[in-house]
Amino acid sequence: MTLPQIVSREEWRAAREKLLVEEKAATRARDALGAERRRLPMVEIDKKYVFEGGDGKATLLDLFEGRQQLVVYHFMFAPEWDAGCRSCSAFLDQIGHLAHLRARGTEFAAVSRAPYTKILPFKARMGWTAPWYSSYENDFNYDFQVSFRGDSGGGEPSERPGISCFLWDRDRVFHTYSTYERGLDGLGSTTTLLDLTALGRQEEWEEPQGRASALGAPAGSERIRYHDEYED
Repeated sequence: MTLPQIVSREEWRAAREKLLVEEKAATRARDALGAERRRLPMVEIDKKYVFEGGDGKATLLDLFEGRQQLVVYHFMFAPEWDAGCRSCSAFLDQIGHLAHLRARGTEFAAVSRAPYTKILPFKARMGWTAPWYSSYENDFNYDFQVSFRGDSGGGEPSERPGISCFLWDRDRVFHTYSTYERGLDGLGSTTTLLDLTALGRQEEWEEPQGRASALGAPAGSERIRYHDEYED
């Protein structure tokens, strides 16, 4: 195994300061990319999807739980599998307390093609509390390009992980963004998930202007509380 070079404290500090310049440039570039993502157009969802969850049947609008935005994690769990994908499980393990996401008007849910009767015991085994729904009886996975039907030769359907973001406005649901596979690298925290959405972190410094107060509340960072202090 090759380890980093051993240097003096002064040499390390000089190298660290040089790298810091590049890190700050990367942060500014990431902010600019996030602004471009928020400027993407959106598409209205006309199709009537019916999912199954802990409370029975649910529409796509039901998945919002009354909040303005929804982040869906496309969890790889095919109907013929006995357990969910290991990599997807590692991703869901790192999802923090949802109270902070919900305080910014954003809901999170996992969706898989497996029947809910398979999802439920696996979710209990993993100890997860995040909402998880089955799309077994609809084309949601196929329409959002995370499941692919087998070829004409009878091949088995294939799966890939992804995240899709949705916005609810006056009883209309819009698809605003999706990313897949390597696009999930570095995601999992509240801020990284918000950065994928149309309203973002809802901070005053974010571009485009005018979305920080979209929920009729103070800027996002001003709403941060201990997770047991939020009003639902």
